[in-house]
Amino acid sequence: MDLGVRWKLHGDGRTPAPGAVVRPDERLSWPRTVGLGAQHVVAMFGASFVAPVLMGLDPNLAIMMSGVATVIFLLATRGRVPSYLGCSLSFVGVAAVIRAQGGTSATVTGAVFVVGVALFLVGLAVQRFGARIIHAAMPPMVTGAVVMLIGFNLAPVTATTYWPQDQWTALLVMAFTAMAVVCLRGFWSRIAIFLGLVFGYGVSWAFDRIFGRIHSADASGKVTDHWRLDLSAVAHADWIGLPSFHGPSFEWSAILVALPVVIALVAENAGHVKAVGEMTGDDLDDRLGTAISADGVGSMLSTAVGGPPNTTYSENIGVMAATRVYSTAAYWAAAGFALLFGLCPKFGAVVAAIPGGVLGGITVILYGMIGLLGAQIWITAGVDLRNPLNLVPAAAGIIIGVGNVGLEFTDTFSLSGIALGTVVVITGYHALRAFAPAHLKEARPLLDEGTSSYDEASS
Repeated sequence: MDLGVRWKLHGDGRTPAPGAVVRPDERLSWPRTVGLGAQHVVAMFGASFVAPVLMGLDPNLAIMMSGVATVIFLLATRGRVPSYLGCSLSFVGVAAVIRAQGGTSATVTGAVFVVGVALFLVGLAVQRFGARIIHAAMPPMVTGAVVMLIGFNLAPVTATTYWPQDQWTALLVMAFTAMAVVCLRGFWSRIAIFLGLVFGYGVSWAFDRIFGRIHSADASGKVTDHWRLDLSAVAHADWIGLPSFHGPSFEWSAILVALPVVIALVAENAGHVKAVGEMTGDDLDDRLGTAISADGVGSMLSTAVGGPPNTTYSENIGVMAATRVYSTAAYWAAAGFALLFGLCPKFGAVVAAIPGGVLGGITVILYGMIGLLGAQIWITAGVDLRNPLNLVPAAAGIIIGVGNVGLEFTDTFSLSGIALGTVVVITGYHALRAFAPAHLKEARPLLDEGTSSYDEASS
């Protein structure tokens, strides 16, 4: 059985020829391949370490399980889809809602475990019936609206939790990160979030030396005098050790909040497979369902031991586009680095010490970008918001999701925010479509015209 772990040496193993690319089944020399793997790890550092911190989970376990998930993905796709699986930011809002309802870390990981199961089943269905089932259930209007409300639902988290801890540091970090995203080029622009974190550490340290302790809310919300950057836990952390594990706990209220994120993950995976196929020139239509299922399995395994869910990372697509090296050997090296970092508690302590003000500046941009990805889905698919069939369910669902509107069914069961907004968008769209006149029903598929062969391959 070909597991995609054999690579041909590309040329002399040093540098690709002008215009040439290193294909997934090729590699450069091992030192260069290992270096590229390290580059992929750095590219995903910012988002993949911020996400578990925002979710209240162990960053060491997050990075270690991202390496495990990446290995599972590479094996499942037989090395045909180069990708790194890092912690998904789509679940940050879900974790915040669950914790606001009194949920623990076990409740969060339990709810997300169920999402992993759902994603795995969606992948199996796509393998069996083709992408037409995605098109039918989740047209671009629905997908874009759900992604948008997931991102914008996070706005109160930044406004009430992170930004007030140190507003001036947050403002400087926001400005620096924005400049890094827009003004830097190539690889450096892809690690703008990571650079923003490093800048924020430096600013917080300098402000502590210049102004002393700050009087503001700390991470728990209590207003005290405290240092902006507290590295006391780093000194006591071991250099080598296992991260902290815990089992999941399942509660229906938390599961219902988390399930809508399946839509965002399906869209992310579909877009990733399409992008990789275009870059490598390979026909990856038959790998879409496998990629989705592999992502689900990786998330299930991670959350089963207390880690966060995973998803394909666009940051790593940027690295491939810049280097023109698509070798899956580099991703195996990246997974190895992730496992090593996960076994270093001191490194995790440094990540866990990210000052609240720094997170405030980062999340202002990050959360907004997540939400605006929904708008990008609409633009790419040509969704016409002048059409009331698109406009009405999207408008209602987004306001419900962003405003955290609730609907109480019984004393023990209610829907609100992301969960209720998603239900309104999906059911509202399909119900209205059933009664709408024919001229309003013209719709484009979830994926753009370049992926129409998904349906052709499955028919």
